[in-house]
Formats: sequence, structure tokens, C-alpha cells
Amino acid sequence: MIRILFAALLALVPFAAQAQTEQQTLVDRSTLVVQEMLGDQNATDARNLLKRSKGAMVCPRIFKAGFFVGGQGGGCVLVGRGPDGKWSSPAFYSMGSASVGLQIGVQDAEMIFIVLTEKGLQALLDSQFKFGADASVAVASIGAGVSGSTTAALRADIVSFAQARGLFAGISLEGSLLSNKSDWNTAYYGKPIGAQQLVIGQEGQNQGAAPLQEMLARYAQ
Repeated sequence: MIRILFAALLALVPFAAQAQTEQQTLVDRSTLVVQEMLGDQNATDARNLLKRSKGAMVCPRIFKAGFFVGGQGGGCVLVGRGPDGKWSSPAFYSMGSASVGLQIGVQDAEMIFIVLTEKGLQALLDSQFKFGADASVAVASIGAGVSGSTTAALRADIVSFAQARGLFAGISLEGSLLSNKSDWNTAYYGKPIGAQQLVIGQEGQNQGAAPLQEMLARYAQ
């Protein structure tokens, strides 16, 4: 009986290690996206908005492909910024959508959402937030490297910056659904922990997230 139990525990180890590796890959890619997009010399507006932000969501790869029926999806991390300027550990999310229309092309995009209000942060913290469904949450989109934030962007709850490569003309967030990946949080932090605890309460520790926090702190100064 003991041998069987021990064998079962050993069998679980590779799966736990694989899950955490997958999550760490997403965190590492998010760090590179922050460095690439916010480190651009033309990203002054994004850095200025980050300085007064309540949080940020980073989606290192939103892949979209379509031929009449299109879909997009990818993983994202959400971090909060406390009153002292300290960035929280990341909470994990997925983004997905489906669209119908005359679309032929492939697009691979990196996105950063800068959250400017508590309302915007609470909206993203929702277990399932759908872009465009809540009229009270204003989301503005600005292309990466575009200088001169519009008045609408400055009044927005969330401002998204996208850097895309492909045939689609732009990134449409309308109808995109964010879903909390609580199982990823549990695997990454070694215990059940919610997005609110991570982002608002600044609980949960994993040294693998330190480079992401440091990179955000650098550009929020």
C-alpha cells in the first residue's frame, strides 16, 4: 500500500513541474514584452500612463487567424500596483474570442493593458470579463510607438497598447473574453490563491516573477 502511494506521488511530480514551467514561460515572455514595448523610444505615452496606473495586464502572444470565421486566444498575466508603487505577483488569465465576417489573414500580437482606475482593475479581476459588454468601463486602444495620447485615452479606465505582425489591419478587442485561470495560480504559488489576493492583497510569492516586477518598476519611475 505504501509503495503504491509513493509511486502515485512520484507520478504527480513531473506534471506539477511541467505546469509550473508552462506558467513561468508565460511570465518570462511577459517580461520580455514589457521590455520591448515600453523600452521603445516612442513609447513615452505608455510609460507616462504606467506611472499613474493601478495595474497592468500583459499578453505576450495573442494569435488570430481567420477565413470567414476567426478566433483569437492567448495567455495573460495581471499585476496590481500598490500605493507605495510596489508591483504584485501575477495572476493568470486566458483570452479568447470568436468572430464571424470576411477575414483572411494571420496575426500575432503582443499587448499591454495599462489600468488607470480602480474600476478598470476590478473589471479585469472579474472571473470572466468581456470587452465591450460593460459600457461603464472605458477601454481605449493605442498602437505601439504612437505618440500623443488622445483625450479619450487619458479618460479611459484601461488603455491597451498592441504590437502586431500580420495581415489583419488591427486588433479588435470587442467580444474578447478574459477568464481567470485559478488552477494556474494554485500550481505557480503552491497553494490555492485568488486573483484578488494576488493583485490587490499582494499575497503570494514566487521568485520567478521578480524580473517582471522589476521591469515594470523601471518603466513606472
